[in-house]
Amino acid sequence: MNTAILDDVPVPLLKRLSWQDWLYSLILVIGAVFAYVQYGNYMDVYEKSFLFGAAAVFSWLGWQWKPLRMLVIGVGAISLFAISLYDADLGRANQAFLLKYLISSQSAVMWMNVLFVLAMLIYWFAMFTRSEFAGKFASSMTWAAVLMGLVGLMVRWYESYLIAPEVGHIPISNLYEVFILFCLITALLYLYYEQRYNTRQLGGFVLLVVSAAVGFILWYTFDRQAHEIQPLVPALQSYWMKIHVPANFVGYGAFSLAAMVALAYLLAERGILATKLPALDTLDDVMYKAIAVGFAFFTIATILGAMWAAEAWGGYWSWDPKETWALIVWLNYAAWLHLRMVKGLRGPILAWWSLVGLLVTTFAFLGVNMFLSGLHSYGAL
Repeated sequence: MNTAILDDVPVPLLKRLSWQDWLYSLILVIGAVFAYVQYGNYMDVYEKSFLFGAAAVFSWLGWQWKPLRMLVIGVGAISLFAISLYDADLGRANQAFLLKYLISSQSAVMWMNVLFVLAMLIYWFAMFTRSEFAGKFASSMTWAAVLMGLVGLMVRWYESYLIAPEVGHIPISNLYEVFILFCLITALLYLYYEQRYNTRQLGGFVLLVVSAAVGFILWYTFDRQAHEIQPLVPALQSYWMKIHVPANFVGYGAFSLAAMVALAYLLAERGILATKLPALDTLDDVMYKAIAVGFAFFTIATILGAMWAAEAWGGYWSWDPKETWALIVWLNYAAWLHLRMVKGLRGPILAWWSLVGLLVTTFAFLGVNMFLSGLHSYGAL
C-alpha cells in the first residue's frame, strides 16, 4: 500500500488531542460546574445553557488554537481571585490594594487601554527597526491587554450583582461595554491571523483602530462617567442580547481588521513600506478571510436581531435606522464577497472598498446612535 497516500489522510480531531488538550477541557468543565454551584440560583435556563455551552465552545477553540488556552485559564483564575477579594462587598473595590490598582473592573479596563496603546507603538517601532524582539514583545503586550480587558468584563459582571441581584447582567449592554468588547474581539482576531500568517508587521495598523476605540472609552469614562454600572433598560432584558451582541461585534471587529489590512495593502501597492510589509497576496488573503468571517457572524447576528425584535416589538423588521444601516453593511460586504469569490476581482479596488466599508460600518455602529433616533435609541451617547 502506498504510505504517501495514508500520510495525506486527515486524522480525526479527537485522535489528535493530547492529554494537555483533555486537561484543558476538564479545567473548563470544572470551572463551569463551580460557577453553576456558586451562582446557579441567579441564572435562568438560558444562562445555564450558555455557561456549559461556553465550556464546550472554548474547549474546541482551545484545541484548534493553542495560545487561547492560556488566555482562557488566565482570565478564569484572575477573575475568580478578584471576586474572592471583594468578599461580597462592592466597597472593597476602593479599599483592597489589588482591586483598587489592578483587577477591579475599572482598573483592569484602564490597564487594557494602556497596554493596547503601548503595544501599538511598539509594533510600529518593531516594523521600522525590523526588531524581532520588539515584535514579540508587542504581541505579548497585546495578549496582556486582552487578558486585562476580559478580566475587567468578568469582574464587572460580578460587580453588577453586588449592586443588587436585579441589577446584575452580562456586561455587553451599553456603548462603554461594547467598545471594550470591540477592542478585545478585534485584537484576538488579529492575534490569530498574526500567528497563522506570521504578520507582526500588521500589528501597528490593526491596533490603530483598537487605539481609536480606546480613545472613545477614555472619553466616555471621564466625560460621561459611562463606566458606572446601570440597570438594564427593559428592551435589553432578554437572553437574545447575550448571543446577538457578541455575534455582531465579531462582525464589526473582523470588518475593522480587514480595513486596516486594506490600508497596509494600498500603501504597499504604491511602494510605501513595501519592503517592511507582507507580500500583497498575503495581505489580500488576510483581508478576504477577515471579511468572510465577519460577514458570517454579522449574518447570524442580523438573524438573531430579527428574532429578538419579533419577541420584543412584535415584528421581525421595522426599518428602524439601526436595522436599516445593518442591512446596508450586510449588502456592502455581500457585494464585496460576490465580486471576490464569483467574479475573481482582486487588488486595489477591493482594498479601497474594504477601507470605505469601515466608514459605513462605523456609522452603523456609532453614527446611528449619535445622529438618528428609533427603537435602538437606548444606545445613544
